[in-house]
Amino acid sequence: MLDARRLRTELGELKAGLARKGVDPAEVDNAADLDARWRLATSEAERLRADVKALSKQVGQARRSDPSVADALMAQSREVDEQARQRKTEADELEAVLRDALLRLPNVPSPDAPDGSGPEDNVVVRVHGFDPDAYTEAQRVPHWETGPALGLLDLERGAKLSGAMFPLYRGAGARLIRALTAFALARHGDAFEEIRPPTLVRSDTLVATGQLPKFADDAYHIERDDLWPIPTAEVPLTSLARDEVLDEADLPMRFTAATACYRRESGAAGRDTRGTLRSHEFDKVEILAYCTPEQAPDVHAELLSRAEGLLTELELPHRVVDICTGDLGQSHARQFDLDVYSPGVDAWLEVSSVSWFTDYQARRANIRYRRADDRRIEHVHTLNGSALAWSRVWPALVETGRRADGSIALPAALHPFFGDEFLVRP
Repeated sequence: MLDARRLRTELGELKAGLARKGVDPAEVDNAADLDARWRLATSEAERLRADVKALSKQVGQARRSDPSVADALMAQSREVDEQARQRKTEADELEAVLRDALLRLPNVPSPDAPDGSGPEDNVVVRVHGFDPDAYTEAQRVPHWETGPALGLLDLERGAKLSGAMFPLYRGAGARLIRALTAFALARHGDAFEEIRPPTLVRSDTLVATGQLPKFADDAYHIERDDLWPIPTAEVPLTSLARDEVLDEADLPMRFTAATACYRRESGAAGRDTRGTLRSHEFDKVEILAYCTPEQAPDVHAELLSRAEGLLTELELPHRVVDICTGDLGQSHARQFDLDVYSPGVDAWLEVSSVSWFTDYQARRANIRYRRADDRRIEHVHTLNGSALAWSRVWPALVETGRRADGSIALPAALHPFFGDEFLVRP
């Protein structure tokens, strides 16, 4: 959430920054107008309350000298008190509308984020290990054919149990998911505290990261209990320190979690819904950090390096993409995506987004820290990344590792976690 004070002191800069994300300046002007009206109503309510207190003192004095004057003052006090109540009610209503407007305004993009209107304007920073002519005919078979044929993936029974886009992994295919999770958690264990959070969360937990109120249609909701299955472990991890004040000496704080994730994918259509490429339920390992504004650039680079390092160990060709302003998410100030090349579908698949949210999420969640030098209390910066999402890594491994003899070889980094060099033996 944006700091409301910026509507008063940096209105022009806010409008220019948010225009880079395609936000109509009128939306920012509307928020600024609501803020001004709320502050006026609050000020008038406080002035009227002060008048009531002054009149109450006069009533006490008048009762000792002139009861008729006291009665008149009492009547005036009741009238002013009612005015104060009305203005307070108006102020509360305006505050609620203002908060909703602020919750719907996105974060201001970083000056370093490339300008653009959509995905076509994203910038490929670097490509690692990709040679389009190096793939064999065996590797060009899509995983939605190989997986079922080898008993690794059962899309029909997954659909029977839960509907389309709920894949069911079997045998070695399921073991590969488990091995990938163990591999990633082991690689992050040197610096990140492992968390096993609840995967059903309250509404305010989703508000903290920016999914609510704007993107309610993209999430599942259990109305009876007002609980939401998480779309990513970023959601519970961000709120670990909600409404807390941390010490600067403890920052940065780093967390990792392996969870199932749930997304409606209501806008998904076409070829990319085949196989496991878009799933309503999938497993993912997340890394997340709280830090000071000064620490944030280095932490962002660290998270990106860790996620990319996993892909390098998995021997998967990949690229790093700098996301332009028009494609940045609601809460994002800066974002790099990691895409792997999957030869069977002949496509680059996003497997990680490594994002810096500045203090946008921390304001929504009220996560603060006390500076060591002057003891001032400020909001932390939050950053997170997928490291990694298995619903895209799994097909890339199956397709890339497929050999002409029918075997599927696994990268060396996975051998200790999977227990074999092959997903499917020759």
